[in-house]
Amino acid sequence: MAKNKTKILSILTVGLFLLSAVSLRSSAQTVKSQIQRMSGWQNCVACAGANAAGPGASISSAVGVKSPSLSGNSRIFSIASSHPYADALWWKQLGAVNTATHLVYDVYFYLKAPQNAQALEFDNNQANGSKRWIFGTECNIAAGRWDVWGNAQGNWISTGIPCKMPSAFKWHHLTWEFKRTATQLTYVSVTLDGVKHYVNRTYTGKASGVRELNVAVQLDMRGNHASYQEWVDNVSLKYW
Repeated sequence: MAKNKTKILSILTVGLFLLSAVSLRSSAQTVKSQIQRMSGWQNCVACAGANAAGPGASISSAVGVKSPSLSGNSRIFSIASSHPYADALWWKQLGAVNTATHLVYDVYFYLKAPQNAQALEFDNNQANGSKRWIFGTECNIAAGRWDVWGNAQGNWISTGIPCKMPSAFKWHHLTWEFKRTATQLTYVSVTLDGVKHYVNRTYTGKASGVRELNVAVQLDMRGNHASYQEWVDNVSLKYW
């Protein structure tokens, strides 16, 4: 009987330890939700193009869109230009978080004219005052694949993972998982509409005196410079 009591106590001790570990990890995570509703989104046109010298474009962004929307409060991004292959970047700063080493970017997006998009970009940027990690990703619609940003290499790199033109008039659910060390970053996985692919690409970050954490969305136009819009909803960033 004494042996049974000891065994039961041991099992309870292990169980409590595991529950405490899970609770500790859960409490250490930070989640920024409904980011599309937040004020203070910034934008740039020239810096979104090649060598930070893209052609001019007329852009706008508005929040509080009721339809199309999942939460009842989506954000719309619009781009128009007389120049081919114009781009526009929007981002929302979330504070100078320097210790997080794991990030999960989750977003729903919707288009009415996906045929006008050359690429759709979804990024996280993190910097701690000495190093910057650019978690840059794009659904390269023209090439039909996911590309990631090489950071110190300064170029887009094909993952070989397919990303075809998204269906029009439909909400698409995208999740990117990232992690980093003191000097490098890793694109862990991408999940689009429930289909998950492991990327496992690692690159070296860049030197930087900036401190920041943000999420970003970029619209790239095709050579026919036809305008289009993208709606985003339920945008969140989890990090720990």
